[in-house]
Amino acid sequence: MTTPTRDAAHWDAVEEAAELLQEHRYQDALSNLRDVIQKDAGNPYAYFFVGQAMWELDQVEPARDAYRAAVHLSPNYLGARVSLSHALRRLGDTQGALGQAQEARRRFPDDPDALYALGMAHAARGQRFLARKHLQGFLDTNPEVEAKQEVQQVLQMLGIGNEGDPLDVDDD
Repeated sequence: MTTPTRDAAHWDAVEEAAELLQEHRYQDALSNLRDVIQKDAGNPYAYFFVGQAMWELDQVEPARDAYRAAVHLSPNYLGARVSLSHALRRLGDTQGALGQAQEARRRFPDDPDALYALGMAHAARGQRFLARKHLQGFLDTNPEVEAKQEVQQVLQMLGIGNEGDPLDVDDD
């Protein structure tokens, strides 16, 4: 199977699970995704959606592992790499979070999600100047209103502390 054909088949295989996630039926989605992975353990989208379901269930370590598997299978899978960065940050691995965010930015230099992940990783490490730089870059991409407001709040919090003071932001 050619790569575009295989990619399309991978997407088709997770379509039902994606709909279940949209309906907040996380356990049903996980059950469906388990079946998808049993049929094709090389489907990066299945692992990504497992990560999404686990994140929503506040199971951050299994989410991290699922995102890591998706990135391993598909290194250019931006959504998985950005999600891995956020999971690592939330678990306190700020260096790992920064590494994944930097790799996302290297692969996709103009992507807003990569800028956001990079800004948040720098904030978690107390690198407030760099956090502000990347989060402002994110704002410059004209994000949706909710994301814009969230980042503006983070930027305000970054202005309160000192360089070197980590900022712990829960992104639920």
